[in-house]
Amino acid sequence: MYIETKAHLDTGLMADRPGEVYLVTGGCGFLGRHLVKMLVERGQGISEIRVFDVKVDRELESLSTDSVTVKMVQGDITDQHQLLRATDGADVILHTASIVDVSNCVPEAIIQKVNVQGTRHVIEACVSNGVQRCVYTSTMEVASNEKQWNHMERCNEDTPDTSFHILPYTKSKAAAEKLILEANGRQVSGGKRLATCVLRPVGIYGEGCVLLRGTFENAVRLGGCLFRLGPHTVQIGRVYVGNVAWMHVLAANGLAETPGLLGGQFYYCSDESPDKSFMSFSMEMLRPCGVRLIGQERPVLPYFVIYMLVLLVELLQLVLRPFCSFCPLLNRYTLARASATFTVQTDKAERHFGYRPLYTWEQSKERTIHWLQSLPQQVYSHHRN
Repeated sequence: MYIETKAHLDTGLMADRPGEVYLVTGGCGFLGRHLVKMLVERGQGISEIRVFDVKVDRELESLSTDSVTVKMVQGDITDQHQLLRATDGADVILHTASIVDVSNCVPEAIIQKVNVQGTRHVIEACVSNGVQRCVYTSTMEVASNEKQWNHMERCNEDTPDTSFHILPYTKSKAAAEKLILEANGRQVSGGKRLATCVLRPVGIYGEGCVLLRGTFENAVRLGGCLFRLGPHTVQIGRVYVGNVAWMHVLAANGLAETPGLLGGQFYYCSDESPDKSFMSFSMEMLRPCGVRLIGQERPVLPYFVIYMLVLLVELLQLVLRPFCSFCPLLNRYTLARASATFTVQTDKAERHFGYRPLYTWEQSKERTIHWLQSLPQQVYSHHRN
């Protein structure tokens, strides 16, 4: 693994600059890339953005401007030493790095190491290097009750917590969120205090969305068709990735201006995107790409039949695990999620730090469709033919 050398740190990361230094963990990921771009375009008083990730994409350095430098720092949040070096001199950490696994493909020990232990390392790096602000990217999934799967309609930050986690991923995100919120107010090097907050986006979509691209590629393999598996009456919240990135920028500013108000708080992140079932919402972007949905009003198979098929697939996954990685998109968790309403209604972010969506629903949809239609020819042109 490539690691910045001490000489590079002395001449690069440690450079004396008048503006603030931001570090984005997971900065080469789906959200991270949009966040780096947003910081360059709309961040204020920023001189340097460090993109910290296990695998770096040097193309992001081309986002640098005359006033803002984007630097790639290859490293792993599970390595405390690497993180300490990367955060030396930083003012703000936007912690988006995480293993997202709803297909039960990654061993729980690895998920815990990255999502929970990695978050501990981020907090300790803040304390050791005097970083005073940290925004953590959580998920709406931490509010789910995976034992009962009750419908949650128009909930907000004051909705009573009835969460219950079974999936290793959701357990890890809840634990990491708790660590971040409890770290608020800790004294950091230099005598000042750490201010932290948590953002809980509903389902994120947009350019680069792995889930949406996978759904499109499945449609290609099925001759341009998708099959409804969950009820169309279910509503699930969605938010455009550009608006999630914008909320991070505003939250980081808010922690500087009113740390006593934002510190130790969590905020749901949503926008004007319509609340629809997973398949109905996906079709808003896929239909203009020529995809057809089979089962407009009801699933193509009864629920209990789909459930039994899911059990068989999970059994197959278990049998094949010693030999190969088999990660089906549909399992008991994703089937339950697609069958239960989860929508949010919140103005807390607007009241606390002035968040309003930067992109309208129509703009978000148009940008996502344009991305889908620009995918490599072997994906899109094959489908059109």
